[in-house]
Amino acid sequence: MSNPIKDAEKVIDDEINALKNLIPRLNGDFSKSVNMILSCQGRVIVTGIGKSGHIGRKIASTLSSTGTPAFFLHPAEAQHGDLGMISPEDILLIISNSGESDEIIKIMPSIRRMGLKIVGFIGNQNSTLAQRCDCLLDVSVAKEACPMNLAPTSSSTATLVMGDALAIALLKQRQFNKRDFAIRHPGGMLGKKLLLTVRDLMHRNEELPVVRVDTSVKNLVMEMTAKNLGIVGVLNDKGELIGVVTDGDLRRAVEKYENIFKCKPIDIMTLNPKKVTPGRLAVSALHQMEKYSITSVFVVQNNSSLKPIGLIHIHDILKSGIV
Repeated sequence: MSNPIKDAEKVIDDEINALKNLIPRLNGDFSKSVNMILSCQGRVIVTGIGKSGHIGRKIASTLSSTGTPAFFLHPAEAQHGDLGMISPEDILLIISNSGESDEIIKIMPSIRRMGLKIVGFIGNQNSTLAQRCDCLLDVSVAKEACPMNLAPTSSSTATLVMGDALAIALLKQRQFNKRDFAIRHPGGMLGKKLLLTVRDLMHRNEELPVVRVDTSVKNLVMEMTAKNLGIVGVLNDKGELIGVVTDGDLRRAVEKYENIFKCKPIDIMTLNPKKVTPGRLAVSALHQMEKYSITSVFVVQNNSSLKPIGLIHIHDILKSGIV
């Protein structure tokens, strides 16, 4: 019997060699493909059948997420009406190891009538589809990692990597950055970190725990209990934030004063509390809380304002999933 570890090592070695052989083939057609797509006013339409189709779906997804609008078109469905999804401004990216995929060949007359430019990821450079491409990228492999040289293995890996190379080359030409990426991934952690602001998470209006500076400590405790955020902002006559009282401040006051209910908020509050603005990233507010060992911070409209419009708690940030 064969050794599974040795078998796996052989597969990986074969596929690594197939990838290394792609590098010398990066020629003028690759650069031309990048320039064509950059100047394209439409989208990149990726098509392929079988394993090439699976790889095509991933390439289309990678292109879309890195700044190049793209989608996958199944060539069999294209023959029955889905060609209507294509416009003359688009570019077609064909994936075919053999270059003789019948389902793709059948849609080529319609593609040509529409006037689309065609980029081909083709394994057979002398094939029917290779002859129909405006830009031809050679993704052929000497042999598959499959011991019978049948199952698409090295060839599908080579095609996938060529797709990644194209997507990243386009990304760099577009000067695509982290924020651009985040906009296209709002549900992912990176998207949340780069897009979610204090405004999105803050408590406001009736949820805001605040009291006037001349109120009683009893009323302050009732406000803290009612809002259940472990903090109360203390406002002056102008509605400006002059201090905060946390549940920790209350515990320390109990130890210091014989009867804290004879005190005023000004006696037990923390002066000059930290503040953030609503447009600040939530992850930045979290870093501020961690830096000063606090669990919440009041929100003001701008850096020169003292009137609180909201409050963000560390639990709100953690529940958002950005960490």
